[in-house]
Amino acid sequence: MPRSAAHQFNEKSRYMRITRLVSFVFQAVTIGLAAAFVLVYLYPDLLHRQAPVVEIHEHATAPTASAGPPPAAAPGPVSYAQAVNLAAPAVVNIYTQKLVTERAHPFLDDPLLRRFFGDQGDKPRKRLETSLGSGVIVSPQGYILTNNHVIEGAEEIEVALHDGRTASAKVVGTDPETDLAVLSIALHKLPVITFGSADRLRVGDVVLAIGNPYGVGQTVTAGIVSATGRTRLGINTYENFIQTDAAINPGNSGGALITPNGELVGINTAIFSRTGGSQGIGFAIPVSLARDVLAQIIQHGHVVRGWLGVEIQNINDALAESFGVNSSDGVLIAGVLDDGPADRAGLKRGDIITAIQQHSVKDVHDALAAIAKAHPGSAIRIDGVRNGKPFHLKATISERPKQPENQRPDEGPEGGPNDQR
Repeated sequence: MPRSAAHQFNEKSRYMRITRLVSFVFQAVTIGLAAAFVLVYLYPDLLHRQAPVVEIHEHATAPTASAGPPPAAAPGPVSYAQAVNLAAPAVVNIYTQKLVTERAHPFLDDPLLRRFFGDQGDKPRKRLETSLGSGVIVSPQGYILTNNHVIEGAEEIEVALHDGRTASAKVVGTDPETDLAVLSIALHKLPVITFGSADRLRVGDVVLAIGNPYGVGQTVTAGIVSATGRTRLGINTYENFIQTDAAINPGNSGGALITPNGELVGINTAIFSRTGGSQGIGFAIPVSLARDVLAQIIQHGHVVRGWLGVEIQNINDALAESFGVNSSDGVLIAGVLDDGPADRAGLKRGDIITAIQQHSVKDVHDALAAIAKAHPGSAIRIDGVRNGKPFHLKATISERPKQPENQRPDEGPEGGPNDQR
């Protein structure tokens, strides 16, 4: 083959290879663009995809220079002095005196000892006993709320005000079943505390206790609300305590439990202690209960409560099984007073009360509260079980008899788990 012909053939072959390569590249680009178009059409978010966000908590690292100012913390009082200034003038110190008669020592009954002491040992000895507590002035007319155990049996009651004035106090009325008492003093321009709402208290709220512990003088302690609605402590017949870790000691009884705004939310009443001093478990009567007792004592001289005339007790699993009921909720009637409200309504010994006024009764305290709440003369609905069968009846409530002041709620028959309602 001539050289020129061979050269032409090589040039033609090279041209064809280049043409095929360009055609292949063009086809590949076209297919790639088509595939990209399809992907973008089907998944448009691919064009806006962002880097993953890393969440950083507020206190994990220090804020960067570009970050805004940190959120402001909830403001808290630097001092409770304003609250104390509002409430403390209305908190008083109470000093009582009573004459106590002590019987002769039983050892003096021994004939041998009587030879030495003669008949002198038979004579009872009398001594003057003093005690102290606190109270709260609740009206310009001179009414003071305090605990019943602070003034119980006292023959003389002296009240010392925050401004230095003193006055003799008279007992307007007492309610041993809530351990509350109302006194009155005849002084003018009296400081009066502001009532708050115990129903709004939350566990963790700050409270202050003001009183006269150990007679050292008016003292303020701070703490929080540890619990609300404490019952079944065996302190009083009717219980609904605010529990607090604010230090409450002997002499604080009857004093004020206040909010950081200076409002009264409770009357300090008792402590749980193995040593006699504060161990961070104190109890106060909520102001809602105290106001009701105050109003009734001022109006009637005593507290009016409903009474059914039955002796009741809690139900345990063994009793529930023996009486053919599926639950230990409810109360068992252990006795019925002759011709009392329960007897006239048809209640019998051995009946189990499960509900009063269509509210479930869990135990003796629930039943007592429901009956006491009913106004004397009104009719209440009682649901229960008799011989394994349900019953419903109406009972007309009478007024609850007065409980002896020297009787604890667990000493029956007028208070406690086995008492007459």
